[in-house]
Amino acid sequence: MFGRQQQLETPQEIRRSALDLLARREHSRLEMLRKLKLRGASADQCEAVIEQLQEDGLLSDERFCEAYVHSRVQRGYGPQRLSEELRERGVDDHIIHAVIGLDWNWSERAESAFAKRFPEGPARDNRERAKQLNFMRYRGFPDFRLD
Repeated sequence: MFGRQQQLETPQEIRRSALDLLARREHSRLEMLRKLKLRGASADQCEAVIEQLQEDGLLSDERFCEAYVHSRVQRGYGPQRLSEELRERGVDDHIIHAVIGLDWNWSERAESAFAKRFPEGPARDNRERAKQLNFMRYRGFPDFRLD
């Protein structure tokens, strides 16, 4: 039937679907659970397949977190925003803190993100300065200062 996805009924079908997802990119446990359930798999079967994928080393919240942070850092996002996004994706705080705490040189990355967005430098007008600081907070650099 057009527009309707096949229900995942057996553990083999669920595993195959999960491996297809993992072939595209890393996923967190919670993301994988949500996507498999959207494809029609039962929660109990999903949990069993996800447990096996983790035991096999094919699904890892740590690896997902590292890949996600690396990708988002390259796009100019800071530690606070990344932490929030990772929590939304079900990654445990201890994993987030371990990866965010790596030597990412956040102050240099904040300067780079600011310079890319505002090549003219800090604004003189208070209203514009507030906009610049709001942009930096939105990007995940709440402690950024305009000198």
